[in-house]
Amino acid sequence: METFSKREKEKARRKKKQDKEEKREERKANATSGNLDEMMAYVDEYGNITNTPPDPRRKRTTIELEDIQIGVAKQEDIVQDVERQGIVTFFNSSKGYGFIRDLQSQDSIFVHINSLIDAVGENDKVTFEVTMTPKGANAIQVKKLVV
Repeated sequence: METFSKREKEKARRKKKQDKEEKREERKANATSGNLDEMMAYVDEYGNITNTPPDPRRKRTTIELEDIQIGVAKQEDIVQDVERQGIVTFFNSSKGYGFIRDLQSQDSIFVHINSLIDAVGENDKVTFEVTMTPKGANAIQVKKLVV
């Protein structure tokens, strides 16, 4: 003797099997030809994906491997040999850095304690050279002027 729940489970199983069979028949009826040309994707010279093949009559541009740059090109440190004069506007000796105001261009130039030849403090007149780094101008060879 079958119980109600067994009959319901069997009914659900048959319904599921029938639905699966109907979906399979529907897929077969709506299936595309499936040839390779319809499934192909092409990439144009700009990196865009397209479904049209490239034109073989079109002239191709060749790119040398050395010309390809990934990321930002490395900037070389540029040292200017001109010795400049300036005034130390800020210097924190505990942190080891400060800023010098160039008397010629009025620019604020970063200085690190490792670039000092003489000990400096705020409002001291100094001579220095400027080097350009990726982060900006840095003062090097900083000497205190005796007034």
